[in-house]
Amino acid sequence: MSEAVVSKRYAEALFQLGNEKATLEKLIEELHVVREVFQNNQQLYKFLKHPKVNYVEKKQFLDEAFQGYSTDVLNTMKLLVERQRVEIIPSTIDHFIKLVNDAEGIAQATVYSVRELSDMEKQELESKFAKRFNKKAIKLENIVDPSIIGGVKIRMGNTIYDGSISGKLRRIERDFKLGS
Repeated sequence: MSEAVVSKRYAEALFQLGNEKATLEKLIEELHVVREVFQNNQQLYKFLKHPKVNYVEKKQFLDEAFQGYSTDVLNTMKLLVERQRVEIIPSTIDHFIKLVNDAEGIAQATVYSVRELSDMEKQELESKFAKRFNKKAIKLENIVDPSIIGGVKIRMGNTIYDGSISGKLRRIERDFKLGS
């Protein structure tokens, strides 16, 4: 079974738990931190995957490292570690966040710009795209990418809206090549 399918199943189970207990917002806050920790710490992966470290020690480490986190988040991580699926923790979190956002009518998007967008600019883009896609809200993550020269490029799921200068130059070049 593919990792994507497995991570979706764990995310769905966690979503159902959070939905039943009405703790979805708290779970999202905690899981954002967990995802960041796992993405930025390769030694954590090595420790949790190491065959000579027994499960009791790994479980104790998770309890200490994520002390104060909900039992649902901790138990999900422990279960994934026990079943030797540590590498799917970040994708499970991503699937969980998508499930929550879908349930609340919120879409996730990434905006690429030459410089960090101001809060006002982000809010303006969020409201325009929310109306365009009939969503309650859009959450934008801003990534600075100097290669786009100017303008912005927005990625929402598998769709890219390219209003960047580099994108326009590529289109002009393509049209020029096709025309000659």
